[in-house]
Amino acid sequence: MKTRRLPSRIVCLTTETVEVLYALGEEARIAGITGYTVIPPRARKEKPKVFAFSSGDLEKILAVNPDLVLGFSDMQADVARDLIKAGVAVHVFNQRSVDGILAMIETLGRLVGAEDRALALVEELEATMAAVRAQAAALPRRPRVYFEEWDEPPISAVGWVSELIGIAGGEDVFAERACHPGAAQRILADPLEAARRAPDIVVGSWCGKRFRPERVAARAGWEDVPAVRDGELHEVKSALILAPGPVAIREGLPALAELIARWAVRQHA
Repeated sequence: MKTRRLPSRIVCLTTETVEVLYALGEEARIAGITGYTVIPPRARKEKPKVFAFSSGDLEKILAVNPDLVLGFSDMQADVARDLIKAGVAVHVFNQRSVDGILAMIETLGRLVGAEDRALALVEELEATMAAVRAQAAALPRRPRVYFEEWDEPPISAVGWVSELIGIAGGEDVFAERACHPGAAQRILADPLEAARRAPDIVVGSWCGKRFRPERVAARAGWEDVPAVRDGELHEVKSALILAPGPVAIREGLPALAELIARWAVRQHA
């Protein structure tokens, strides 16, 4: 039988790779996680936290003797560089779209010898999206949706979130900004810019803190915004949609779809 040389001590510097390894039944390979891991909840109890997201003690990572470290994007370029200099194998993902999320799952499955299970997970997520698309196709009208990732300053939806809004039956009012991977390019310099686009629904997902709809409703110049007038100010928890992993499709997408479907029912009652 051919020997398989697979990593057995993996450090995950973002929550989505932890989520995928658990979903594939490969959690025994995880030697350390980021302190921001939330999915699945038991990972926080079972695995040592060795890093934050973009900062932390490199020695804590090296202390668990990893044979592979998984990172995400240019935001972790510095720690990736330092790990490479220390002789550690590093794979940095950069998924910024729905297809990118699915590709990440497939690649990670191949890295740990679980390609069949990874493909099955991708099929499950594709089926979820197909079901939501079918539901959305029956909507009498597509609402205009403003997704706010942060409030001070306001930041509009990242790429995969914008796509999920579309799949769920809405129209992202800042879709043209969603192609920018970094938050800096999605900052709204004029706080009234979102109000002028007259969203029917506002979805808040303030990363790391609770969404406060009353603060949105009280913004100067927002009193005539349809979403404010009709009380369509809602939260989708950031843990469910702002991490580019399976949870965004499994839980974030249905949450968006439910908000949009309820809006459609109320509009045509």
